[in-house]
Amino acid sequence: MSTSTPILVLGGTGTVGSRVADHLRGAGHSTRVATRHAECRFDWSIPDTWGPALAGIQTMYVLLPDDTGMPTSFMQEARRSGVRRVVLHSDRGIDVMNVTHLQETERQVRESGCDWTIVRPDWFNQDFETFFRQSVLDGRLCVPIGSTRQGFVDADDIAAVTAQALTRKDHIGQILPLTGPRALSFPEALTHIHDATGLTIDFDGTPDAYRDSLRAEGTPDEVVDTLIENFSAAAAQGDTTPTGIVEEILQRPGKDFSTYAREAAARGVWQKP
Repeated sequence: MSTSTPILVLGGTGTVGSRVADHLRGAGHSTRVATRHAECRFDWSIPDTWGPALAGIQTMYVLLPDDTGMPTSFMQEARRSGVRRVVLHSDRGIDVMNVTHLQETERQVRESGCDWTIVRPDWFNQDFETFFRQSVLDGRLCVPIGSTRQGFVDADDIAAVTAQALTRKDHIGQILPLTGPRALSFPEALTHIHDATGLTIDFDGTPDAYRDSLRAEGTPDEVVDTLIENFSAAAAQGDTTPTGIVEEILQRPGKDFSTYAREAAARGVWQKP
């Protein structure tokens, strides 16, 4: 595709979005990163910020903030502005965990009239240095998923696949469920972190432990109950079978969690203050 018009990256400063922008730039594509705090300001809750971000754009990547749905008028405005292609970052657990705001967002993208691709990653390797980092440092992680094996996938691989989807025609009209090269339970993943850092991290995959940990943080019981119900549904699916899509699209092996853990440890992400 031509690099004469920029590719819009919405959510381009986070774990995956920043990597998507880097991959695009590295391949020679003009890129416009738009967020609430970027040079090109974009705020989902302020429609007046949409037009300047969309101006002159034909292709865009959309990564929504956590627990945020796409406003119903956004795709209409994007289409009127000249957008003809969109790649949406979604979630592999969207249906089993009943992620309703992403289900609705996917529908809007599919029905927008644009060429579309939906990327659905499993858990990120990098979740252990963001959402779970403090638990790793504290030596105890609670997620009510039991011992089922998950398809932990590296953010660099997600971004590389996304960049391909934005710049090639091969994946138009496709939903891409992304996993790492092998499925791991949380205890197995934590063992790799232990091997790389020497940290001992206990794992409790029971609903009771998860409930206690969230109550200690002040999370309302009704929210906790919903989360446990959704995690239970995911656990009931059993072990994840790697999809191989990362390897197929990138024509190289996906990053194994053990490699990620060694690299993250070398970056010092789990060093205690």
